[in-house]
Formats: sequence, structure tokens, C-alpha cells
Amino acid sequence: MSELSSDAVAAAGAAWVWVPDDAEVFRDGTCTVLRLPEHYSFDLSVVSFTPAAAPLAEAVDAVLALARTLGPRVLDWQVLIGDPAGLAEELAARGGRVKLDLEILAADLSRGAPELQPPAVEVELCWATDTATALDAVAAEAAGFGGALPPAERAERVAARGARSVPAGGGGTVVAYVDGEPAGAGGVALVDGVARFTGGAVVPSRRGRGVYRALLAARLSYAAAHGARMALVKGNPATSGPILQKAGFTVHGREPVYAVPLD
Repeated sequence: MSELSSDAVAAAGAAWVWVPDDAEVFRDGTCTVLRLPEHYSFDLSVVSFTPAAAPLAEAVDAVLALARTLGPRVLDWQVLIGDPAGLAEELAARGGRVKLDLEILAADLSRGAPELQPPAVEVELCWATDTATALDAVAAEAAGFGGALPPAERAERVAARGARSVPAGGGGTVVAYVDGEPAGAGGVALVDGVARFTGGAVVPSRRGRGVYRALLAARLSYAAAHGARMALVKGNPATSGPILQKAGFTVHGREPVYAVPLD
């Protein structure tokens, strides 16, 4: 059972601002908006929203005004558990519809990593600290999430970053292999004692055999070994959510992603 408070989880989630190194970043003082390259499954995303004392409706309209200058016709906006009350209603009033229903889940690692059931197949796990493994990671992510393959330069950046970060305890990307072929990948970053889990993609033909669980166990063990007190993840209740809860994660609230039209 998790001993983490929802306030602590909300604060850790608010501090987690996802900005990939190939995104264009736009800020106006109250928000951060990303314009993503074509290989992502969405074009435009709000990744932080910290409105001042102005009415919430005005702050939302200011973000949408900025987004309209950037080209894409739809803005993805995830409503975090620490966001202002009424944000979801404001987005819905502007035509926003939930496109992805996510949950924020956390696990207490102060007593170490939990032991998970082993996978049903033999899984080899390798950290992406070289270009070949990083290429397998991005290929597994593309297959698992349904996106396009990114340029090879992205894999090179993943490998270079992993070569520095993995041995230093900062995290990286771990790749699962079954029968010598990449079957899945997942990332972890350690920041201020919090292990932020990203990805967790499994190739469709390899699902249902414990590959995701093996990726999860590897990242939990790594995080605990490098001093993380909390593991944090944004999970899909229809896919990864049940596995995460069986592994000791607790749901602390919904964080749905709204698609807001900009025409």
C-alpha cells in the first residue's frame, strides 16, 4: 500500500514538464506549448499551465490565442490533478473532447522496489547506451504506440544521453528483447528523488506475455538502487493501469487529455 499523499504526488506531477529535445517550445508566462515533429502522434500540446489571478476563462483563451498562431488546428491539453478547478469544464465549453483518459499513479520506493511476477517468456533487458540499442528502442516505441519512425538522429541522441545518464543514476531507456528481437521499451528519469516513468510500449505481437512487466521491474529496480523515493507514471487505465496497480502503484486521480479545436 502506498504511503504517499495525493498532495505530494500532485506536486511531483506538476514539476514534471515534458519537453522533448526535438520540439519547438512556445511560452507566454502562464503556459508552455509544444509544436511536435511529424513522427509524434499529435502536433500541438500544452505541457504546463500556471495562470495568474486573472479569471480562468481569460487565461484559457490566452493559451488558445497563442496556439492559433502556430498552425495546427487541434491543441492537446492534459488536465493535471493540480490544475485549477474548472479547467476541464472550460476546455469542454470550447469544444474540447477527451481523446485519452489517463491516470496519475505513484508507488512508494522508500522500502525498495517491489518484486514482480516474472514474464511468461524469456526477456533480455538492455539499456540504450549505444546507437544500435537506441534504434531498437525507438522502433519498439513506434510499433507500440502506433507512430511513425523518427529520424535516425533521435536514436543517436538517445544513445548519447543514455551513455552519460544511465551509469550516473539519472535514468535512460531500457529495451526488452524476446527471441533476439526488440519487443518493447520504456524510459525513466530520476529528478529530486522522483522516478518519472515514460513510454512503456510493447510491440503488438509480443503483448500479453509479461514484457511490460519486465520493463517495469527493470525501471523500478534501477530507480530504487539510485535513491528514488517515489515512482510516478501517467498510465492508461485500459492498458498499463491494471499492471501498475498490481505492481504496487496507487491511482491518485484522472489526468485526461482534451483535444481542443482551434478553428
